Formats: sequence, structure tokens, C-alpha cells
Amino acid sequence: MTSSHTLYLPILVALFLAEWVVLAINPLHRNDWILENLLVFLVVPILALTYRRFPFSKVSYTLLFIFGCLHVLGAHYTYADVPYDSWWTLLTGRSFNELLGWERNNFDRIVHFSYGLLLAYPIREVYLRIAGVRGFWGYVFPLSFIMSTSMTFELAEWGAATVFGGDLGMAYLGAQGDEWDAHKDMALASVGAVIAMSFTANLNMYLQRDFAHEWAESLRIKQPSPLGEQEIQRLWKQRQK
Repeated sequence: MTSSHTLYLPILVALFLAEWVVLAINPLHRNDWILENLLVFLVVPILALTYRRFPFSKVSYTLLFIFGCLHVLGAHYTYADVPYDSWWTLLTGRSFNELLGWERNNFDRIVHFSYGLLLAYPIREVYLRIAGVRGFWGYVFPLSFIMSTSMTFELAEWGAATVFGGDLGMAYLGAQGDEWDAHKDMALASVGAVIAMSFTANLNMYLQRDFAHEWAESLRIKQPSPLGEQEIQRLWKQRQK
């Protein structure tokens, strides 16, 4: 890690911790705050324990930082009650929701979109540096990861709402009466990831001289033989030797 990298990460950590501590004071619904912060309690220690062996780029750390800040803000108020419209009205004298024609609190939708937009690139780093994927797969796998984890999160929300029920379940679910809420959230996360990966691909296409070759090579068949029953037979015979 470069010296600038070493200095940059503590600054982000300090800013995030400062926001987290301030927003941990008197959240709107303490029990929902605890549920929402399970993600923080899981991800932050993992990043801290692995950063020496696997330091992300400053770009990725910045994207993770922005998403984390949005998430802890949503945890403080609950996603359905973040008063962004009141803040905007106070600053401009106009309603942000009216300006965009929104009829509900869409902070949760903004964060779901940001999940794909901001986290697809850090996930791409993991795929490239650990799995060694290249070309086409370096863009489609992060998109697939965002889509699958977005679905997993919606299932977790449904499970939590079912288990806890009542006001806590509804606060955590944050559907605001929209029966298609989960579908829209997953779609927005997917759109965000598509935008992030499209931008990354176009930037690499401009900067990377062997972009077309790498893309073509990633789609070339490396193993011409089928890997079904033939492979099982081969492995079985190998085991018998």
C-alpha cells in the first residue's frame, strides 16, 4: 500500500465512525437500528481483518464508505422515514418528492440503487484479484453477485418481518404498502450495477489496448470436452488407481 493509501483509509474510517456514533444516539426505532446494523457489525470487521492481505483500491474504499454512510443514515431513521424531503424543502423551499413526482419516501429505493451502483466495482476487484476472471466475466459476475445478494436481502427482510412481526417487522421491511416493493428494489440494484459495470467497461475499452483481445479470450472455449458424466467417469477411474 502506498503512503497516500495508508493515510486515506484512516480518514474514511474516522469519518464513518463519527457518523455512526452520532447516528447511534437516540435512533427512531432502537430495535430496527440493531437489525439494520447487523450488516455494519459483519462487514466492517471483515474489512478490518483482511485489509493487510487484501487492500482494496482507494476507489473501492470510497464507494464502500459512501454506501456505508447512506446505510447508517437509513438505520437511524428507518429507511421509510428518512426526512430527506423535509431537508430539501428547508434548503430550497420546494419539495423534492413533488419535484420528481414521487408519492412515497424513496430513500430505500435510492439506497438499493446505490447498492448496485457503488458496490459492483469493489466486488469486481474481488473477482479479478482472487478468482482471476477476465474480460466478459469480469463485468457480468459482479452484476450477477449484486442481483443474487439483492434477492437474498429481500428474502431476509421477508423472513425478519415474518419472525418479528408488528411494528418492528414492518419498519425493517419498509415496503410502505407497495406489493411490488421487493421487485422494484432488486430491479434498482441491478440497474445500478449495470450502470457501474457499463461505465467501467467503457473506461477500460478506452484505456486498455488489449481490451478486445482479453474480451475475446475470456469467451474462448478452454475445455472442449463436456464436463458431465464423462468427467465423473474420469474422476472415478482416477480415484480407483
